[in-house]
Amino acid sequence: MTHIERTRPARLVVLISGRGRNLEAIMRAIDAGELDAEIVLVASNKPNARGLQTARLAGLPTVAISPREFPDRESYDAALAHRVAAENPDWVVLAGFMRVLSDAFVERFAGRIVNIHPSLLPKYKGLHTHDRALDAGDRDHGASVHFVTPTLDDGPVIRQGRITIRDGDTADTLADRIMDRIEQRLYAAALDDLISGRVVWRDDGVYRDGQRQSTPLIVDYDEDALDS
Repeated sequence: MTHIERTRPARLVVLISGRGRNLEAIMRAIDAGELDAEIVLVASNKPNARGLQTARLAGLPTVAISPREFPDRESYDAALAHRVAAENPDWVVLAGFMRVLSDAFVERFAGRIVNIHPSLLPKYKGLHTHDRALDAGDRDHGASVHFVTPTLDDGPVIRQGRITIRDGDTADTLADRIMDRIEQRLYAAALDDLISGRVVWRDDGVYRDGQRQSTPLIVDYDEDALDS
């Protein structure tokens, strides 16, 4: 089993666009001693994102960089990348950042940028994942934490969480359950996999505890147990 002996907490830059619920979950994991990390910057493309206020109240550094201040996507991403790089992050964490990043941004932080996506990848890349799972008649649905590559939602998966779709579920109820039951537990666990060195991405694939993974780790969440 591979573990990294760290002399300091891992430095995280977290990018958000909205409420910051996954940001809050990561903050709780750090405060509880479950994640050997520190958030060195919370950045958003939306100056009024609620998650920025959450970060400020916790005493975390924040910055809002609006795309409206730039003539094109490339110049915006260059400015954002410059600000992120200034914090010397070990990991760039996309936590509800609702912009597709340019290839140049992704390549600058290659192997160090991760995202959480509300589906069991490779199913349902892109938007409207809950509607698509219901329309397909799927029995299970979930979320995936994956490395970010220039191709949307296509990077190697680190770990996944899964629940059973219930009779009567709608896209809204499913979205709430995925967030409350899976995402807020899954992201911190996946980051711990990376920070501890249990999971590494090499040229020939993703390795967990020294073993190459043909499929990602999938955790089934027992919602009855979570409610008890």
